[in-house]
Amino acid sequence: MGGQHSHSHNHDHHHRHDAGASLFWALWLTLGFAILESVSGYLSGSLALLGDAAHMVTDSASLGLAAVAVWLARKPPSRQHTYGLGRVETLAALANVVFMVVVVVGISVAAIRRLLEPSVVNGEAVTLVAFFGLVVNVGVAWLLMRGEQTMNTRGALLHVIGDLLGSIAALVAGAVIMFTGWTPIDPILSVLICLLILVSSLRLLREILLALTEGVPLHISLDQIGNALVSLPGVRSVHDLHVWTLSSNRIALSAHLVVDDLARWSEVLAAARHEMLHQGVEHVTLQPESAVHVVHWQRRKNAIVADDGQGGAS
Repeated sequence: MGGQHSHSHNHDHHHRHDAGASLFWALWLTLGFAILESVSGYLSGSLALLGDAAHMVTDSASLGLAAVAVWLARKPPSRQHTYGLGRVETLAALANVVFMVVVVVGISVAAIRRLLEPSVVNGEAVTLVAFFGLVVNVGVAWLLMRGEQTMNTRGALLHVIGDLLGSIAALVAGAVIMFTGWTPIDPILSVLICLLILVSSLRLLREILLALTEGVPLHISLDQIGNALVSLPGVRSVHDLHVWTLSSNRIALSAHLVVDDLARWSEVLAAARHEMLHQGVEHVTLQPESAVHVVHWQRRKNAIVADDGQGGAS
């Protein structure tokens, strides 16, 4: 029996365009301030400022990578890539998360060294630059949160949130040093922020690896999907059910549906497509099978097994 397929695509190119534009604007804002902050951190001797500047430099790279990934993901399917290049966004998110973990480790090591070997920090300069950094990071985070929330943009946003927290840490450290002269607050806050970023990075990394290994998305219940399909009028049972991630916000499903009447398949198909869209599954491929033929095939299989058993016993 030939397979019948339902392919439902609901791309929001407007959101993708907004995401790309937001990423490019965020890139230039972040890169420009990173240069200013790195110079200020070097002159003031603040590890918090230098760490925040390092975050912003990595953010610039991550934002650039994310923007390129959005551009590639918008390319139409080809003979070589029949699903398109949407998974490039997932790969970009993976690169950004790994990059972020490396930065976190580097800053943590530097912070520990600074605790062991304290140095003079200009609290006034740290506070002033950190305040402007906080304003920039809030603006960049707002830009990214306006667009489509894919793994790719979330990976880039993870860097920006790290910067935002770093700016807060530098602001607090500068104020404490300015009023009390207690310089250990600078590396201590740096380590604390690194731990917070690391937790978020590992959570996103888990989701990315699940997508790359074609696992069922975390927010999807395979049992719930199966029950929804088998509860449709005219559907006897479901088997060979597979759900996986094609790209950041695009989920695919394939399944065999055993139906009572093949003549009503178009009705069952329409109902199944509607239900799966409600479940958040966009790309659906369904194979109909006649309940009568399945029962007949199962009886023949059982008979063959029984004959083999008797033959083995004789």
